[in-house]
Amino acid sequence: MAGFPIRRFITQVTEDLSCEGIVADKPLRKVVVGAVIANPFAGEYHEDLSAAVEWSPELGKLLGGMAVEVLGEPALSYGKGGIAGTNGSQEHVVAFVTTPFGNALRDAVGGGAAWVSSATCVGAAGTPLTLPLAHKDALYVRDHYDAVTLHPADAPYPDEVLIAVAVANRGRLNARLGGISADEVVGKDGLT
Repeated sequence: MAGFPIRRFITQVTEDLSCEGIVADKPLRKVVVGAVIANPFAGEYHEDLSAAVEWSPELGKLLGGMAVEVLGEPALSYGKGGIAGTNGSQEHVVAFVTTPFGNALRDAVGGGAAWVSSATCVGAAGTPLTLPLAHKDALYVRDHYDAVTLHPADAPYPDEVLIAVAVANRGRLNARLGGISADEVVGKDGLT
């Protein structure tokens, strides 16, 4: 892959079969795929972060495609985010996951009208990353408000960034707090 050197891909899958003693009619499957990337901005201030933004669609397409393949069925929820190693800054991560990255992720999951929620931070190797999940076509589908935590072991090193996407096949198990249900989504404005 052209662009920034990738040291490692991380793939994590969780599948919840029951919740609160109730067996799910359909298990909740969440997939996170991350790339551990050399951070070209680490160690000093850079005014121009456009190189990361320009490369990010290629990364979004790659990670989104990998996540959907592992999910093995249509993605109904998504999220994105990352961690900058301790020689980097939060802004470095944000440069990799802005709108061009999000648009490529949308394409990879088969389209999405809702904005892609995200979480970014700076942390030492092994810092857990909790990625928010929301319905891909309608932000106000409450039963899809969820999260998944990636446990990245020895990443990112101080001069790396970890960029990740998350997808899920459904909303929370036993969701019962109302709002728009997934089968009522219009998907035109990203909200309803």
